[in-house]
Amino acid sequence: MADGAAARIDSQARQERRFALALFGPAFVLLLLITTAPLVFLAWNSLQKLDLGMPWLSGFAGLGNYTKMGNDPRFWNSLTLTVIYTASTVVLQVIIGLSLALLVLQIPRGQAILRVAAILPIVLAPVVVGLFWRTLVLAPDFGLVDLVTRALGLGSHNWLGDPQLALISVIAIHTWQWTPFAFLVLLATLATLPPDVYEAARLDRASAWQRFWHITLPLIRPAVVMVVILRTMTALSAFAAIFAATGGGPGTSTEILNLYAYRTSFTELNIGYGSALAMVLLGLTMFVSWLLFRRRRSPA
Repeated sequence: MADGAAARIDSQARQERRFALALFGPAFVLLLLITTAPLVFLAWNSLQKLDLGMPWLSGFAGLGNYTKMGNDPRFWNSLTLTVIYTASTVVLQVIIGLSLALLVLQIPRGQAILRVAAILPIVLAPVVVGLFWRTLVLAPDFGLVDLVTRALGLGSHNWLGDPQLALISVIAIHTWQWTPFAFLVLLATLATLPPDVYEAARLDRASAWQRFWHITLPLIRPAVVMVVILRTMTALSAFAAIFAATGGGPGTSTEILNLYAYRTSFTELNIGYGSALAMVLLGLTMFVSWLLFRRRRSPA
């Protein structure tokens, strides 16, 4: 009798495993087709000399596309811009988002409306954000920013056409769109902090800065690190907003590595070198992700 019951249980377990495999299999195959296969194809192309402008020179290049980057000043410029763009936007998002969260937390009413308003920039497509800032906010003479600067006596500026201002402008665009994400995550985290800890600190006559530095920051550290990880990944893969706002210009002043790979592949038709640039960006993203996740797991 016991053997029969055990056999039925084992049969049911096998049926459940087969059912789970039937559900998992198609999704796994689809994931391989839309992610792994393109990555393998990209890696293979990065080892080829594929220049559609000179197709007669096509062939296996080995690591030639990668060694070419060492003497490519445009590559080093795009890599530098990528680091500046990523670091600036992430730091600004965390600082502004945390500041807004601390401020809103002091407002007893209307927090729901503020949360809804904060979601609006996030749900907009990046290309829409880029066009919005290009046509309405940063347009010379009649853009919103120009109206403010002229009212303050600072004159009019070509925010997206001046090489010295274009990078600052695209950093502002990215920060405006994604700061609400950091704000919402940190606001939700701050709302869960135990009030009795702060009450004890007040009884010990700890100042507001001491409470923030020694209590708030250590308690929200996991949330801050997660926000940094997610925002860094987004900044490294940024494309649509910059492309819509500046196209990588003027010149190469906003040409981050992602845009350089795109321009090389689809404008200059050098598919092999563009694939190698994309592989470098992939490697950089994976390395930064590993560092950040390692930092997340490390003790405070």
